[in-house]
Amino acid sequence: MNGPGSPADVAGIVQRLGLDGVEAVMELGFDTDVDATLRSAVVEAVGELLDEDSDEIVDAVLLWCRDEDGDLVDLLLDARDPLADGGTVWLLSPKAGRAGHINPATVQESADLAGLKSTKTLNVSPDWLASRMVVAKR
Repeated sequence: MNGPGSPADVAGIVQRLGLDGVEAVMELGFDTDVDATLRSAVVEAVGELLDEDSDEIVDAVLLWCRDEDGDLVDLLLDARDPLADGGTVWLLSPKAGRAGHINPATVQESADLAGLKSTKTLNVSPDWLASRMVVAKR
């Protein structure tokens, strides 16, 4: 049986994130606490991750974010800027009870203020959740 974090499970998570076949993915908020297994699986699926210095338009942004990282609205706006039409922001945040956890109400309110709509949340590793966000229709 494959538990969370096992290679087969992580490959399934990459599929559930919709990153198979995606050409350009930007990563923001990388630090030593990110889930290395998940990140490696994403890199294997999409190739090199672009950083915040890139000026490319991307299909997806992985935003690793902790409560102490600053204003979530500003971070989400930074993640939204390089998105192609129909692109996705994946907010990766620590699970409840972990250092840096962000209250779900704060995530929802910040997404709304940043012009994003949260569409689903996935359990992507033992310590991290991923919230899928798309640009809200006007």
